[in-house]
Amino acid sequence: MKVLLINGSAHQKGNTFLALSEAATTLEKNGIETEIVQIGTNAVRGCIACGQCQMKQLGHCVFNDDICNRIIEKLDNADALIVGSPVYYGQPNGSVLSLIQRIFFSAGGKVQNKPAAAVCVCRRGGATAAFETMNLPFQMMNMPVVTSQYWNIVYGREPGQAALDTEGMQTMRTMANNMAWLLKKIHANGQPDYPEREPWNPMNFIR
Repeated sequence: MKVLLINGSAHQKGNTFLALSEAATTLEKNGIETEIVQIGTNAVRGCIACGQCQMKQLGHCVFNDDICNRIIEKLDNADALIVGSPVYYGQPNGSVLSLIQRIFFSAGGKVQNKPAAAVCVCRRGGATAAFETMNLPFQMMNMPVVTSQYWNIVYGREPGQAALDTEGMQTMRTMANNMAWLLKKIHANGQPDYPEREPWNPMNFIR
């Protein structure tokens, strides 16, 4: 089993990385393979709602000039997903939101049923609003949201300060232990055991 962790910070070894690393270390202790991917400092385009990915059944975004499709490829071998982001003005990094929206729209089948968790890192406030925003897409994709002893929030501004948030680090470990437990339950028979669901029956309010 493997968990893909997305570092949504432009800082490669910043506080978001520390929070995700704490979770990854705990997952590894539970026998779960991990990989942390950083979105980097290059631009991540937003979805333009062209619909080409679905009309042509590509399984990836029609635009291939950023990290989006490389992460989609990694989802083939991932059994769960953790997305971490710094908090900007009470919101996740805009690049992370663009990335998740494009991944889920163009390759939603690759995340269906897979456990997920969001992690937010902030200086002082706004983390709960950002955390709620990051969890909304998981719930639309039938992804079991992995909880912890508190919201998955870690505090720190200067590089390395997140390590001083002892409760935040414990929250990361608890979340990772919960995710490992859930993955082992899902894969107890060697193959993923997901619930059967009714076919989607969409309804628009304006007909």
